[in-house]
Amino acid sequence: MPKKKQTEKTENMIPQSGDTEEETAATVESAEIEENEREVELNEFAKKLDLEVLYSGESTSIRFRTFNVSRPGLQLAGYYKHFSAERVQVIGEMEMTYLQQMTHEARKTACETLMKQPIPCLIITSTMPPCEELLHAVRKYDRILLSSKLRTTMFVNNLSLYLNQLLAPSQTIHGVLMDLYGVGVLVIGESGIGKSETALSLIERGHRLVADDAVTITRIGDKLNGTCPDVIRYFMEVRGIGIIDVKAMYGAGAVRLEKSVDMVVRLEAWDDKAQYNRMGGVEDYYSIFNIKIPLFTVPVKPGRNLAVILEAAARTHRLRDLGFNAVDELNDRLRGNAKKY
Repeated sequence: MPKKKQTEKTENMIPQSGDTEEETAATVESAEIEENEREVELNEFAKKLDLEVLYSGESTSIRFRTFNVSRPGLQLAGYYKHFSAERVQVIGEMEMTYLQQMTHEARKTACETLMKQPIPCLIITSTMPPCEELLHAVRKYDRILLSSKLRTTMFVNNLSLYLNQLLAPSQTIHGVLMDLYGVGVLVIGESGIGKSETALSLIERGHRLVADDAVTITRIGDKLNGTCPDVIRYFMEVRGIGIIDVKAMYGAGAVRLEKSVDMVVRLEAWDDKAQYNRMGGVEDYYSIFNIKIPLFTVPVKPGRNLAVILEAAARTHRLRDLGFNAVDELNDRLRGNAKKY
C-alpha cells in the first residue's frame, strides 16, 4: 500500500462539501499526485493475470514501483549497465532458449547474477519450464517466480495494461459524475448549489450515475477515468430526504462503475452582473492532472431546468467531437443571407 504519510497528505487535500468551486479547482491543480507505488497480495496478482506461483518463499505480496516491464535478454548475456531492477522481469521463449544453449556453469552464473538484483518478481511465459539453475537461484536469493500460459507478447500487453491501471495517479474531488448519452460529465460547484438534485433528475430521465459527492479521478495515459470510492458507491445525498441507494431504487441500469471524464459542467449561483457565454464561440477548459477538458459554466436560478441544460451540453460536446459547431453553422447562414442584399 502507499506510504501512510503520503496517504494522509492526499486525503487532507480532498475538497469537502463546504468548499467553494474555486477552492476545489485549486485543490485539483495543486494537490500532490500519489506516489506510483503499490503493494499487491501475491495471490490476488496471480489470479488477476492467470499466473501459476512456482516459488514465493515467505513472500505474500509484491511491491510494484513502475508500470514498465523488462525482458532481461541482455542481462542474461552479462550486460547490467542500464538495468532497471524495479521492473517486473519477463522471460519468454527466446530468453529461455538462450539459457539452454549455455554451458551449466555459464547458465548458473547468468541466473544467479540476475536473481541477485532486487527485482519485484520474475515471470516465465509460453508454458516453458524453468531450468534447474534458475530454480536454484530463485530459492537462493528468495525471489518470486511465476509462470503464464500465454505467449510473451500477449502476456506483456496484459501485464502493462494491469500495471498502468494499478499505478496510475489519482485524486478524489468534490462533485458528481454522470454518463449522459455516453459522455462522462463531471458536475462541480459550491455545496448546496444543486449538483445531487440535478443528477437525480438525470437518473429519472434514463441516464446513469457514476459517483455522487466524491469522484475519484485517475489519469491513464492522456485519459481521465472517474469512479466512486467503494464505501459510498451507488449512494446519493438528497437534502431534505437523506441518503438514497440509487441502484436499489432505480435498478442496475441507472448506475455504472466507472466512466471517462469527457467534459466538466460548473454550476454557480446566478449573478445579474456577470457576463455568461451566450453564443458558445469561445471554449473554456478545466485542467485536471494537466489535461484540459471542455468546461461549461451554467448559472443556477429558480425556474431553470438544469437536467435539460446538462443534456444539451452533453449533446453539444458530442456534436463538436463529430465536427459540427452550431455557431459556425449560424455564421454561414448569416453570411449567406447577407450576400442576397
